[in-house]
Amino acid sequence: MSRVIGVTDLQRRFRPIFDEVAHKGQSYILTRGSRPEAAMIPYEDFLRFQQLQEKKVLDRFDRLLARMAQLNAAHSEAEVEADLRAADAELEAAQ
Repeated sequence: MSRVIGVTDLQRRFRPIFDEVAHKGQSYILTRGSRPEAAMIPYEDFLRFQQLQEKKVLDRFDRLLARMAQLNAAHSEAEVEADLRAADAELEAAQ
């Protein structure tokens, strides 16, 4: 469970708090004026969080690709290519 510490107290006790986080896996919620503003967590937890965020993005991208494939299934490669060429031509003409 996370502990709560004010930033002023953290500044005074930084080294022992840092050691608790780094070596014992303790996490802290950092407050300013009794409002939570940041978190101090072990590096391994941070890496896990990053991996989860990355997985979410990749899963969303996979769903998007599947949806695009489903929507484009009715169109041939040649039709898509022709549409892309037409769009390119429109963009060039607009510049």
